[in-house]
Amino acid sequence: VQLQASGGGLVQAWGSLRLSCAVSGRTSSSYTVGWFRQTPGNEREFVAAISASGSRTNYADSLKGRFAISREKSKNTVDLQMNSLKPEDTAIYYCALSLSGNLVRDISRYRYWGQGTQVTVSS
Repeated sequence: VQLQASGGGLVQAWGSLRLSCAVSGRTSSSYTVGWFRQTPGNEREFVAAISASGSRTNYADSLKGRFAISREKSKNTVDLQMNSLKPEDTAIYYCALSLSGNLVRDISRYRYWGQGTQVTVSS
């Protein structure tokens, strides 16, 4: 399984950005794709997750309402729409795949990782 994250960049505060995670390789019918983010000196934190079918989602409480995760089946991508961005959203964003179908937040449950994409929000 391989994941490729893209879409990061520089955006002004209150702007929007859409990240995309391309998933390739053989997977079971039940798995979870999640987005995480990390800033220097801090642990990687959970952002959002979506089921393989795209029918179920899970969000970090602090981001619910501003971020939206979705599944583009035709492209086999998982997108993260980020709105009303704040400078504190600045981080490297990673997508990952867990073989659990339970929308897990625990980073240790994710086996496959993309390379990360930088998001910088200026004030």
